[in-house]
Amino acid sequence: MDGFLLALLLVFALALGGRDQWLVAQLADALERSAPLLVIGVMTATISAAVMAWIGAEFAALLPHRAAQMLVAFALGLAALELAWPVRMKPPQEPTRSLGAIAIVLLARQIGDGARFVVFALAAWANLPAATGLGGALGGAAAVALGWGVGTAGLARWPLRPLRLGLAAGLIVAALLIGLNARFVPL
Repeated sequence: MDGFLLALLLVFALALGGRDQWLVAQLADALERSAPLLVIGVMTATISAAVMAWIGAEFAALLPHRAAQMLVAFALGLAALELAWPVRMKPPQEPTRSLGAIAIVLLARQIGDGARFVVFALAAWANLPAATGLGGALGGAAAVALGWGVGTAGLARWPLRPLRLGLAAGLIVAALLIGLNARFVPL
């Protein structure tokens, strides 16, 4: 249950202002809040969280306990780096109406973002990685739905850059503490 709740809250918070949320907001504005776009966004959030949870669980099963803890620390560090990187989105010149193309682009953006690295890390650490994947899927779906609902004008009103930098700082601290714990605390 802890992995589910942590993944749900962290993925939602870390996806705020992310590239996938901005893309959905831009496309929602251009496509007049098309319901299929929302379905595609929720579907890709679910698939990306499931893939990262599965990969995290598989890696953790292969590694000794301390190595798995270091893997978690590295994943959190990568998530912090991705969060600290500025999000510069250009609006699409002519939005595509192909749901398949939209799904591919969204899935590619979500697989490598900080929120899904956290799903990977939590799944590697959790006893029930499926619950972590479910929490990550719900958190990601909520973030995409928020972007779809408020659009670019709504997202632009929020202080997303300072929020993302604060979350990145928190992830760096967590990565350092987990890494130090794996390195120096005896089992």
